Amino acid sequence: MISKTSLLTIKALLFLSRLPPDEALGVRSIAKNIRAPENYLGKVLQRLAKQGVVVSQKGFKGGFRLAKGQSGISLYDIVDALEDVKQWEDCFMGNGICSESRACCAHKSWDVVRRAYRDFLKNTTIASLSKT
Repeated sequence: MISKTSLLTIKALLFLSRLPPDEALGVRSIAKNIRAPENYLGKVLQRLAKQGVVVSQKGFKGGFRLAKGQSGISLYDIVDALEDVKQWEDCFMGNGICSESRACCAHKSWDVVRRAYRDFLKNTTIASLSKT
């Protein structure tokens, strides 16, 4: 369910989480360390900067750093900034929004999976991943 872009971004933020809090790192160094295309990663990190997940600093000691502490950034924050998370609320069978009163044939099973996935993203932080 998670895109390659989101996985790449999570790896980049895990790498940034190892830096001292006020230190920034250029996209070239980040890309090299996580083996990612530099231009693509730069665009993705700029997008996250607009969402307030990372800070983009210009100048001699410029680059990217985490905007909040590691524990303040959930996987949901990252994925939601890059993907249309709201699409997971739609009916699995394509019937629009399902509900208990107007459920499709897959509603109960899909609802369990959707909730578990959303809860995983919301409850997993960069800090918890960096400890493993």
